[in-house]
Amino acid sequence: MSDLVIKASGLSKHYDEADRSLSIFENLDFELRQGESVGIVGSSGAGKTTLLNILGGLDVASTGHITLCNTDLAQCSDQVITRLRNQYLGFVYQFHHLLAEFSALENVAMPLYIAGGSRRRADERALDLLSKVGLEKRSDHKPSALSGGERQRVAIARALVNDPQCVMMDEPTGNLDEVTARKIQDVMLELTQQLNTSFVVVTHDLQLAHKMDRVMLMEEGVLKEVKSSNNTSSNLNL
Repeated sequence: MSDLVIKASGLSKHYDEADRSLSIFENLDFELRQGESVGIVGSSGAGKTTLLNILGGLDVASTGHITLCNTDLAQCSDQVITRLRNQYLGFVYQFHHLLAEFSALENVAMPLYIAGGSRRRADERALDLLSKVGLEKRSDHKPSALSGGERQRVAIARALVNDPQCVMMDEPTGNLDEVTARKIQDVMLELTQQLNTSFVVVTHDLQLAHKMDRVMLMEEGVLKEVKSSNNTSSNLNL
């Protein structure tokens, strides 16, 4: 079995507006391997989030093909794509999107609750992940009683609760102060090593991006690699 988690080829995205077509990007290729981390950077409006949503099956490309864990998404119904996304992917956004009326543990376990199965095992799994992100002693606290950094760590734990092959992050530190952002960064890197989970991170935080195995720049509709695991040098300057 291939160690490719995501393989995308010839991706293009455009929107039709009145009498013209707005092109976001054209003919992009992307690959992500098991346990690999990739940072995607670029100016606002360059199409980074659009690309992330397409790679995660949340949006559809105008042209091109995507395989997720060896499954061609073009051959799948929306229902199957939803199942694959829930099985193989986790998502973390700039804003944590936690459920205010539930505790940290319940928020992390929620995907397992929804999937059915043992409530006890779901809680055990959630507590284990909260421990990994340093929040086991805050497991019974609701989001309103947590700091911004703690809420984001809960969101990361929730994204990992189904043992995904890949976690996709959109500006995960964008709403945090610098000190808290660095703590979140350290948590992500530790989890990558512990769980062999792949990460795709869209970010304006160049310090975070350069901690990834590879860095790719989205610019004028083109995605190009500016740092790789074989070449750590980069002249990236946004």
